[in-house]
Amino acid sequence: MLSYLANLSAGRQVLWCYLIWYLVMASAHFDPSPSLWMTALGISAIMGVALFFAFPTPGRRPDRWHVMRLFLIPFCVASFSALVKGKGFILVFSPSLFENALALALCATLVALCALMRRLRKPPAGALGRG
Repeated sequence: MLSYLANLSAGRQVLWCYLIWYLVMASAHFDPSPSLWMTALGISAIMGVALFFAFPTPGRRPDRWHVMRLFLIPFCVASFSALVKGKGFILVFSPSLFENALALALCATLVALCALMRRLRKPPAGALGRG
């Protein structure tokens, strides 16, 4: 886990922050309606297949995490939109300061952990060449 965080690119950190934001907001505004979740799954299936064919990787198979993101992102977008409809959101920001602060704090924690793990992984300056 620590090695994963140390090697996490900035782009992947952003994707993890998107997921963190989604999970905080979705848990705060959860709706158990099966039709909401089935619609989100349907959108995810349609868009995931379209994205899979729209962005082929010639000569190699895409890895499972890449394919999973092609389906997960449309699912999150569709369900997020349905969950926050009519609840006073501005773009993706909740009217609740606490919800925004929690999501932001969790994202900042992830970014700080990644930076810390990278720093701990590097040998101290001048340590190279000693033998």
